[in-house]
Amino acid sequence: MRFAVALPWWGYALVCAGAIGLAVSTYAAARVPTRARAGLMALRALTLLLLVAAVLRPVRVLPASAARNRVVPILVDVSRSMRVADAAGPARMQRARSAAGELVAALERSFRTEVWAFGDGVARAELDDMQASAGRSDLTGALKAVTDHYRGRTLGGIVVVSDGGDTSSRDASAAVPVPVPVFTVGVGEPRMTRDREVVAMSAGEPRLADSTVEVQVSALSTGFGAQALELTLTANGRPVDVRRLPVIDGAPVSTVFTVSPDPATPTVYRVEVPVAPGEVAAENNTRSVLVEPPGRRRRVLLIEGAPGYEHTFLKRALARDSSLDVDSVIRKGLTDDGRPTFFVQAAASRAEVLAAGFPTTRSGLFAYDAVVFGNVEAAFFSPEQLEATAAFVSDRGGGLLVLGGRSFEREGLARTALDEVLPVDMSDRRATVARASNDTPVAAAAQLTSDGADHPATRIGATADESRRRWAALPSLASVSAVGGPRPGALVLATTQGPGGEARTLVAVQRYGQGRAMVFAGEASWRWRMMLPAADTTYDTIWRQLTRWLARGTLNAVSVASIGSPSPGTTEPVSVLVRDRDFAPVRDAEVQVRVAWPGGEERRITAVLLDAADGRYAASVAFGDAGVYRVTAEARRGGESLGTAERAVLAGGADPEMADPRLNEPVLQRLAIESGGLYVRPADVARIPPLLQSARVVDGPPEFRDLWHGAWSLLAVIALLAAEWGVRRRVGLA
Repeated sequence: MRFAVALPWWGYALVCAGAIGLAVSTYAAARVPTRARAGLMALRALTLLLLVAAVLRPVRVLPASAARNRVVPILVDVSRSMRVADAAGPARMQRARSAAGELVAALERSFRTEVWAFGDGVARAELDDMQASAGRSDLTGALKAVTDHYRGRTLGGIVVVSDGGDTSSRDASAAVPVPVPVFTVGVGEPRMTRDREVVAMSAGEPRLADSTVEVQVSALSTGFGAQALELTLTANGRPVDVRRLPVIDGAPVSTVFTVSPDPATPTVYRVEVPVAPGEVAAENNTRSVLVEPPGRRRRVLLIEGAPGYEHTFLKRALARDSSLDVDSVIRKGLTDDGRPTFFVQAAASRAEVLAAGFPTTRSGLFAYDAVVFGNVEAAFFSPEQLEATAAFVSDRGGGLLVLGGRSFEREGLARTALDEVLPVDMSDRRATVARASNDTPVAAAAQLTSDGADHPATRIGATADESRRRWAALPSLASVSAVGGPRPGALVLATTQGPGGEARTLVAVQRYGQGRAMVFAGEASWRWRMMLPAADTTYDTIWRQLTRWLARGTLNAVSVASIGSPSPGTTEPVSVLVRDRDFAPVRDAEVQVRVAWPGGEERRITAVLLDAADGRYAASVAFGDAGVYRVTAEARRGGESLGTAERAVLAGGADPEMADPRLNEPVLQRLAIESGGLYVRPADVARIPPLLQSARVVDGPPEFRDLWHGAWSLLAVIALLAAEWGVRRRVGLA
């Protein structure tokens, strides 16, 4: 015992002496018998000392490590996956409540147990009131929240009762710093007995904006033997295709649907597997993916070093593409004083910028989405123009295509600002052009690589094999430049055969910064148009597709970053990039985000600057019901509009909580091992209490229990005062 109000020893002595002195002085002059006077003094002194003790607060100090002081939080998963009844047994929620109740009963004699429910969030709850209704299971967030809640208190350990799912937006692989052992109880079965699931669904890039997109679907059937899976695909609710896939029990199967999305509005593709009798989870039988429309026409700048068939045929193919807006510049010759002259075909608003053959300002160049250099030597450009073109790819997110033998002669673009932008090493090559003619053994025919057969830029058939056949059937090119090997990370999509039979790069691509770069090493590809039947449009298809792939990924001055497919009821961050005409980051913009909900409701949010170096603003957007949301961002500075951007977002395209609803033992085992705890199944929860007794303890501050608080102290004061009054009355002082 000690006093909460700390005084030095002489302070306590002085207080006690004062109380006794006051009691003595009160009755020193009283004319009563000596024994009565002494009794009254003693009673008054005891009363005063008791009151002084109450003011000083006598407390009992309990060590923090005392077993009964330790708190053991029990976290119970209440997400929807806990509804699953494995192998026709009771639901996981029922088994979790039973296991948690058994632990509470076993631990209550030695620990303080407090039960928490976690799902979308975490909160104290009663076991009998728990329902498996949460849309997510945020295990990582629950552990962090509970650890923070008990900071400064004595934790004996943490118990988690769950099926191991962690479907929050947090990084589940990130370690949670838990200061005490975590004992995990795995509820469920590690292998689904009877379940069919659409495991994954994704949409590729459009091969042609007005034609087709590939939708890839993977599905899984467990417990139904070799019974075929029937997949039904719909587009905005309209049936599109039905596939029956042969399966091997427990092994995933995949298929590809080739679809034609609406070019004007977002298209939601949904694939569904019929629910079979006895399935343990029906919620994972569907998935959806959103295909956004191509949006505005993409601007392409075509620079040609001299008039010729290549430029004529290429310009004609691209000009007929309704999704492209093509400006072209052809170098014609020199004036009498040696200045180059150009033939410019461009929109009136951009023609002046091209009068010198190539834009001289970043803003002029950055007005385009893709730039094509055809048979143009490096000396045609100034160093500043080459640097601006590199920034056009890396910062603007534009596309660059270099083609034609003259572009690769001698050093080509090696040792210029565009050296690393291109997907091939221009300094590691032979600076010659191998010509294909009747008297040379070079067969400059195109062949797709394995990457090219599936790449959206070069796949021109319904299947990879058909694409290979169509490319292989093309007439030989007039020449093929040796452009060097691909850079790390680059893809070679098509090759030709050079002298001696070696493979030479024909088409290579790479991503560089925000943009894309491509090399076409062939010469006279117009042969693919002239030497095939008039009805054959392979030439047009190839060049339109290559150009569209280059231009598709470009950023606007104001752009909304990809958001993915959020779950209904969640709040997700939305990033908005704001740039000026030179694509320099804007740090002082006013950014408003409008969110149109599926039902027509519109909400406005003000975005705040998140990254000044990148001009990135952020807003937290709530997604309620499942459906398509339209997110529109508008940026202004000083009353002037910097631009707007729009993106469609599909909420609820997949149900992550019910995706692969098996017991995820590895997550629970890793959590237990890393924290020094133990993983058990519900039947073995009796192993946990003995281990908690010996587990390491995170001490909080010592516990102080007031000895003054209670009925005995009040009764003691009343008794002393009553006794004193009784003595005074008997001796005639009352």
